[in-house]
Amino acid sequence: RTGQKLVIAGIVHDQAYFDRWVRPFVDDEQIRYVGSANPSERNALLGGARALLHLIGFDEPFGLSVVEAMATGTPVIAYPRGSMPELIRHGLNGFLVGDLEAAEAALDRVDELDRRACRADAEARFSAERMVDDYLRLYERIVSSA
Repeated sequence: RTGQKLVIAGIVHDQAYFDRWVRPFVDDEQIRYVGSANPSERNALLGGARALLHLIGFDEPFGLSVVEAMATGTPVIAYPRGSMPELIRHGLNGFLVGDLEAAEAALDRVDELDRRACRADAEARFSAERMVDDYLRLYERIVSSA
């Protein structure tokens, strides 16, 4: 609908659904399906993308692919479902949208976002160092209250 190229990566969990609703649109020019990507391929795909479109119809408890995209500096466009409002800071590291028309509008604005700020935000909130520090604080609090 936007005239922009789309790359779809990942494991197909429902082959019948994929064959009926996705494969007919894959033309290997405008829309490509590249299958599963190893970590270096994933980082190259995400880092080279204008945005990650995470327009899923269920409440994902934590979007690892969303954080992986932001860690490469790639903003995310997603529905405000599940953990997305906690992960995406609207206008900083992506956009929360209500429908496909809003997603298209967000895609038009994605180049306004600072990719370095997107990466810095992901690093500040989701790096291994940050998680270790958070766990240590939690353990200290548990031990001191015992």
